[in-house]
Amino acid sequence: MNINREHIPFMTSALRFPWTQSMELLIFIIFSTFLLLSSPCHADSNSDLGSQCTEVDNATNSSEYQANLSELQNSLVANAPIQNGFYTTAAGKGANKIYGLTQCRGDISATDCAACIKNVTVVQGCSNSKNATRWFKWCFLRYSDRSFFGELDQSGMVATYNDTNFEDAKVVSEGLNFTKTLASTTPNQPSMFYTAVLDVGQSGKRYGMAQCTRDLSKSDCGKCLDFQLATYLNIIGNKRSWDIYGSSCSMWYYDYQFYFNFSTPAAKGGEFCELFKLLISVSLCLFEI
Repeated sequence: MNINREHIPFMTSALRFPWTQSMELLIFIIFSTFLLLSSPCHADSNSDLGSQCTEVDNATNSSEYQANLSELQNSLVANAPIQNGFYTTAAGKGANKIYGLTQCRGDISATDCAACIKNVTVVQGCSNSKNATRWFKWCFLRYSDRSFFGELDQSGMVATYNDTNFEDAKVVSEGLNFTKTLASTTPNQPSMFYTAVLDVGQSGKRYGMAQCTRDLSKSDCGKCLDFQLATYLNIIGNKRSWDIYGSSCSMWYYDYQFYFNFSTPAAKGGEFCELFKLLISVSLCLFEI
């Protein structure tokens, strides 16, 4: 885009005003810093949330079982990203047959989805269990020696929250109604994934997201999300930000937009923020402003 310099005095040629270049940079930095502070960068990042395993089973030590588990995990890593972040498969036969499922968060790019699932498969622990679920923030993986596809499972859940970051008292009721609506709306959405925004006036906005595994029925998806809210209501009810991760569904509630655009790589926002801050710092050093 061409800019008419005649209408922007501080961009006048440095030949006429030698100090203009520094002034331009100073104004740019002040304006950019204001934008950065008024719209803080909240870069969501991936992390290990934990695992749930059954008791140790010595049968998992066999070379055949370990080969099947490796084949299963490799298949999940390769196929889930190209299947819109969700994939089920099985490996082996007889007593050593293993069933597996993996799903990425609905807003995560295929590249980040693949990286997340790969990270899950190399996590230590549960290797001697025939039934395991491993959660990361951006994806989770589950496997078992029996087929569980299409079954609602409410046995495994992980909740994360800040125990000192309480919600505004006047927003608590609105927030709970918002998440209940989120739970009832998600089952009818494409891929049973949904994001929504709640405007709470002077208190800003709240961002919600919910997702069910795509092998569930719409009815079971709704039951799963309702069960999560009911189970953790006393814990999350007055918290400003929280997540609940399950084997069949998950929910998120934050006071900033933590999720990404579908077509945007997950790390993009964080990289931009850090690059922008670095640019300002370097500029200050070079021009000694």
